[in-house]
Amino acid sequence: MEETLNDRLAYTLLDQRLMSRAVRYFEWQARVIAPELGQRVVEVGCGTGNFTRSLLDREAIVAVDIEPACIDSLKRRYPARSNLFTAVCSPEDPEFATLQRFRPDSCVCLNVLEHIEDDGQALRSMAAILPPGGVIALLVPAFPALYGPTDRNLAHHRRYTARAMRDLAEQAGLTVRKLRYFNLAGFFGWWLNARVLKLEAQSTRQIELFDRWFVPVMSRVEAIVPLPFGQSLIAVLQKS
Repeated sequence: MEETLNDRLAYTLLDQRLMSRAVRYFEWQARVIAPELGQRVVEVGCGTGNFTRSLLDREAIVAVDIEPACIDSLKRRYPARSNLFTAVCSPEDPEFATLQRFRPDSCVCLNVLEHIEDDGQALRSMAAILPPGGVIALLVPAFPALYGPTDRNLAHHRRYTARAMRDLAEQAGLTVRKLRYFNLAGFFGWWLNARVLKLEAQSTRQIELFDRWFVPVMSRVEAIVPLPFGQSLIAVLQKS
């Protein structure tokens, strides 16, 4: 079991390092997701802080991850930030409820919910620390048909459809404010890697090419054209 956990941590940290090269991609994420969030944000599954930097202008950002190594890396990356707080826990832990002391008005959870076995309980835990009207913004991998070796190595329990997300939100007592597919080009890239190449991890070269050539075009297109599908699904949920 220890070897399995260490392997998963190694894959997670490798994925974080690879994705840190996708500067334009994270800027795109920020343009789409950050405006949905308030001034006091809990970032669930912050990793090494690739998205955290988009939130450093807020009144308070509480960066949360289950891996102490990720939190340590984030602290080194953004030192001496008086509005940045950290915690080592997950929505499944009793300690997560104590984050209510920061008076958050929103939670953001990017490419993390798929790692949690009981995703419904995770959503309920996030909602529990928010006031009425509080927002939960999610980015999750889309379409079970795309599930492949990279998903397994990253300990993904599932990929989502829009219908599945609506059902999950309803079961958690949350209202769907926005729901949209994201990253059309990534859909075909992930299908190629999962079904044809059967890659065990993301490719550095692919990430760099995607970030340099595809993101500038797709971000403009997707800003005006609703997608019928995509690599990921964005959900903005609200607590009643």
